[in-house]
Amino acid sequence: MIEQMCGNLNTYIDECDNYSVGTSGGNEQYLKEEMCRSVLSILNEFNITAKELNEMKDEVISIKGSVTCSIDKCTSLHNDLLQLLEMVQKIGDNKELCLIASIKCKHIIQQALTLLGKSGKAFNVQSNTKHTVRIPSDLYSCTVSGICVLTDGQVMVADRNNQRVKLLNQQYQVVSHLDVSARPVDMCLITPSEVAVAVNTSNMHGVQFITVNQGKLVRGRKFQLQHKCTGIAHHQGDLFVTSGEKLYKYTLSGKLICRLYDFDYTGKNHGESILITFVLCTGICLAIVGKGV
Repeated sequence: MIEQMCGNLNTYIDECDNYSVGTSGGNEQYLKEEMCRSVLSILNEFNITAKELNEMKDEVISIKGSVTCSIDKCTSLHNDLLQLLEMVQKIGDNKELCLIASIKCKHIIQQALTLLGKSGKAFNVQSNTKHTVRIPSDLYSCTVSGICVLTDGQVMVADRNNQRVKLLNQQYQVVSHLDVSARPVDMCLITPSEVAVAVNTSNMHGVQFITVNQGKLVRGRKFQLQHKCTGIAHHQGDLFVTSGEKLYKYTLSGKLICRLYDFDYTGKNHGESILITFVLCTGICLAIVGKGV
């Protein structure tokens, strides 16, 4: 920027020299004053820019120091958790050692949660709009209990009250809908054009697959469950389903792989144990746990 300003000044001086040849004393004084005003304007602009650059530099240095500190803390906590994990795996049924390990885990996890809470980014909502998903054939008011955004920008929503799944275009207008056999309570994306819908009533629980074909919703395969189905998520080819009391893992064909966890309603708090389990396993189940609890 300095080089550019010097060039501008030299160009202006040359122009002034050319104009000053053969001019009267009054015109010459006017040109000198005009040149001074231009020089002062350029210098003021440069001073403002330099001040802004210094402020930005200080801010970058501050952010860099904060990030470096957070990385160091994260690395330390990560190493501590790995060591505790190895220790827990070797403890076995020793209750005293299990208690000590539990206390240490709780302390380190609390530190990690505090750190993650401080380093999280804040998002500001710039605007919001409301769109209705009600269609003339709906018998009841709409209750959106699940939502998925497809890769092409279309949106699928589960309307629990009307027992329907609806497809919205990019302008959020309902362009297709499909009735399901029970109330849809949640849904998750399986492929760019297929979703799995958790359906649930007092006597019917299951998963209904629905695909989008040429702008229309098409009913696919389904399977029933022997327990309530209140939340669902897909991760690496498996379905994770919660009944609100237990967490299950299924194949996409409906075969039960295992029961992952039982939620305790006796007053004991196992939330941090759940966090350890699923951060180490998949991480995707945290949303399901939240819905179940």
